[in-house]
Amino acid sequence: MTPEPTNFGFSAGSTTPTTRVNPLPRAVLRSNNYLLLDGEWRFALDPADAGLRDGWYLGRKYEHTANWPGSVEDHMAQAKDPAHPKTWQDNVVAWYEREFALPERGDDNGHSMFQLTFGACGYETRVWLNGFPLSTIEGEAVHYGEYTSFSYELREEHLRPVNRLTVRIADNMDAETPRGKQESHVYKRGGIWYQTYTGAVRSVWLEMVERNRLRTRVGVESVIEDHLVRFNLTTRIHDPGLYTLRLQVYDWVAPSPQPLAVSDFPLRLEAGQRQQRVVMELPGAQLWSPETPNLYRLVAQLIDDNGYVAEIETHFGLRKIESRGRWVYLNNEPTYLDGILYQPGTATYEEMQRHMHSMKALGCNLVRVHIAGVDPRIYKLADELGLLLWVEVPSPHSSTPRSRENHRAELLRMLALIQNHPSVVIWSLYNEDWGCQDIAVNPETRRYIVEMYHYLHINHPQFLVVDNDGWQHISDEGRLKSDLLTAHLYTPDLPRWQELLDRLVAGEMEGVAVLPLVVGDPFFYRRQKPLVVSEWGGFGFADYGGPQSAEERTERIRQFKRELRARPIAGDVYTQATNIEDERNGLIDPHTGELSVPAGLLASGLPGQEPQNP
Repeated sequence: MTPEPTNFGFSAGSTTPTTRVNPLPRAVLRSNNYLLLDGEWRFALDPADAGLRDGWYLGRKYEHTANWPGSVEDHMAQAKDPAHPKTWQDNVVAWYEREFALPERGDDNGHSMFQLTFGACGYETRVWLNGFPLSTIEGEAVHYGEYTSFSYELREEHLRPVNRLTVRIADNMDAETPRGKQESHVYKRGGIWYQTYTGAVRSVWLEMVERNRLRTRVGVESVIEDHLVRFNLTTRIHDPGLYTLRLQVYDWVAPSPQPLAVSDFPLRLEAGQRQQRVVMELPGAQLWSPETPNLYRLVAQLIDDNGYVAEIETHFGLRKIESRGRWVYLNNEPTYLDGILYQPGTATYEEMQRHMHSMKALGCNLVRVHIAGVDPRIYKLADELGLLLWVEVPSPHSSTPRSRENHRAELLRMLALIQNHPSVVIWSLYNEDWGCQDIAVNPETRRYIVEMYHYLHINHPQFLVVDNDGWQHISDEGRLKSDLLTAHLYTPDLPRWQELLDRLVAGEMEGVAVLPLVVGDPFFYRRQKPLVVSEWGGFGFADYGGPQSAEERTERIRQFKRELRARPIAGDVYTQATNIEDERNGLIDPHTGELSVPAGLLASGLPGQEPQNP
């Protein structure tokens, strides 16, 4: 239960990695050692929620063991407690505990400290070290959320040669929390609603970090016409003073000891956390696109006035995405979005890797990651493969002031950690009005969505933003508060499909999708916005009908895709990549990644197809 420290393959202060293998669920690397705390933990359920009152964090006897990472649902099943079956319908509280030996820190002259990081855990997480309560770097005694990482700096006076780490995880079926397609008090498991999968869902690790450092959060915006890159970095400072932020950019494919560009930025930093934007010029830099996914390596160093260096490394690409008239433009070129809907569910990291390669093999240049959080390394893989990503905030299931507050917090947490990926091009705030069911009648709901739409445009101009995907987009004074006019269209019947597409491109706002395409005040399409059929197909899902055999399905997809490309439509998203629970409409084996249809089926250049070019 006490693994040895493992090295990333970097040496301290190095700018040239000996390997790019990253076993931790994060996309920004540190040149340090870490101790992975995955494996067997002691485990106990707390059905009466008595643990806090009775001081379980001070030490207790645990009845079971559980493997971390893993879900509370699996751990409940493995505990074989007949009083607490695998599924739960209201509240669940679980406690985890293990010991670890403190690694040797070496002679760092007091520059470093230990940091504990959870790759993702939730929905509500509390942590104790040797009985002392911990607060996150953001100052949270209780961390909320289950899709992104969070960290604790460990105080020296709390550390022992052998340490006891205690974690309390709580969740419930509250419809006001962001949960995507997991069941809740509003939507019960079955059909398109899935069993909950919560708790200790990603790795946890201990590492040495510098007292004064850059956090593993990097935002990247590029101005491709001027070969400018804007980097947004976050400093964490314990010792105020003068520092130098040094950025070095290297070629990703042909690494060289000499950087392509170097820039120094003097900063006077106070104690605490601060964001800083800096700009570099990269003359001659190659642009990133699905056809040519050119990447660059960024080494960012924070250097104190004594010359001590704290370093992080990540990658980035230069690209520009725009919604311009009828088309989506990538790097100032019209680009048709050949997309597929992807719901990772409980897939492992290795399975998700296979899925991404298979979606590329299907001919997709876009993957819509459907209201779920994924391992951050998957975004990096999309960067390398040249897959555009459409990401979405896991939705709450009710529309209230609290659900909007939770939604906003989840959005900001996700943004902080995936801003550097050129593959991430589109964000959806909501899907099919889940969590904003009163969007047509409640001005407060529309006001919140419009506020977040403008927030993203101002603070993250490198993304396109969709307000509510599928239907009920918001119009305010005739301005659509969405960069794409999207519609979810399901029918197995080819003539009906042709009719729906004709009505869509003619600008009909009602009777095309399940609900009107626009709410608020009138919006007149007149080809002002790109039209995207962001869900279609569903062939194989019993409720949608349609062909059942692989051969029939293949031919139907070809026919439907041909109709899409014969019209002035900017993109489409076939539903979906893999089978998941009751939804049996996948084209990719969820375990092996094998295709059940021919490769290239979803590409625009299908044999016999005559696409209408933008």
